[in-house]
Amino acid sequence: MITRIFLLITALMYFAFGFWSITDPAGMTSRLGVEIGGVSGLFEMRGIYGGVSLGAAIFCLLGALRAKLTFAALCFVATYMGGYMIGRVASLIAGDSAQPSSWMFVGYELIMGLIALGLLLRHRSE
Repeated sequence: MITRIFLLITALMYFAFGFWSITDPAGMTSRLGVEIGGVSGLFEMRGIYGGVSLGAAIFCLLGALRAKLTFAALCFVATYMGGYMIGRVASLIAGDSAQPSSWMFVGYELIMGLIALGLLLRHRSE
């Protein structure tokens, strides 16, 4: 039951971010202190942040609703958030800096990744 709730909450969060990113990519990035540039900037932001996040929302929802997909959805969340953490660590090593709002995302990614990992370990032992 806790795994289903986690995946439902995760789906809602991915959906909200994806919807925001598709409907207002410039507003989303400006709130994070990121400027979109180039001819394909908005096109890429809608696809990468919007479309991928909406796809992630659908996958997490399916994992919450279909027991056969629960393990795969947890693996996805753990690896997706883990990938973000790898990128964040690489950024810190490179000497990059970030706004406070970016650190909020780092905390979210770390917590969600650890919860997904913990639920994976629990799911595996059942």
